[in-house]
Amino acid sequence: MGLDLDYVDGQTPLGDDEKEGLLIPSIATRGELDEFEQQNIEQAVHWSLGRSFKPEAVFTEEFIRALHVRMYGNVWAWAGEFRKTNKNIGVDKWQISTALRYLLDDVKFWYTNNTYKPDEITIRFKHQLVSIHCFPNDNGRHSRLLADIVIEKIFKQPHYTWGAANFVKQADQRTAYLNAMKAADKGDIKPLIDFARA
Repeated sequence: MGLDLDYVDGQTPLGDDEKEGLLIPSIATRGELDEFEQQNIEQAVHWSLGRSFKPEAVFTEEFIRALHVRMYGNVWAWAGEFRKTNKNIGVDKWQISTALRYLLDDVKFWYTNNTYKPDEITIRFKHQLVSIHCFPNDNGRHSRLLADIVIEKIFKQPHYTWGAANFVKQADQRTAYLNAMKAADKGDIKPLIDFARA
């Protein structure tokens, strides 16, 4: 019997082959899956805290893949692997490597030339990474941890709160995040920067 997941607005559904990549056969519900993923994410956060990172190492495909493995490698066999199916979001599966290479070239240029302020560089990078949607799932949480690493370790500024200071209910926080992402999709990055710092 396969894993049966209930999806909420903004979540990317997994295909049956991707569900087969679950490394913990006893997981049967979304709540159990969330719990195991959260434990793995906390290990990745802990790993990132005591390290220093250089932009030339972070702004690479290798780092993006390795961070996804650190966040989900104890739960999913496909952690760190680019998706092999098209989803309800993201570029075509065949365009992932090319789109990511262009984004990494852009963010290196922005960083080197101070094209934007640190928050805008970081949040533009985060938003466009989610828009590419490299992995079968968990692109949003992956891009938020990556943004925290970039702003804190590269720009030496406080990590983001991602709306935690302004919302009592998690559902309200999620709605605000999705609305800010939709605004960024239309070219207005300010609501997403504001949300990240809220």
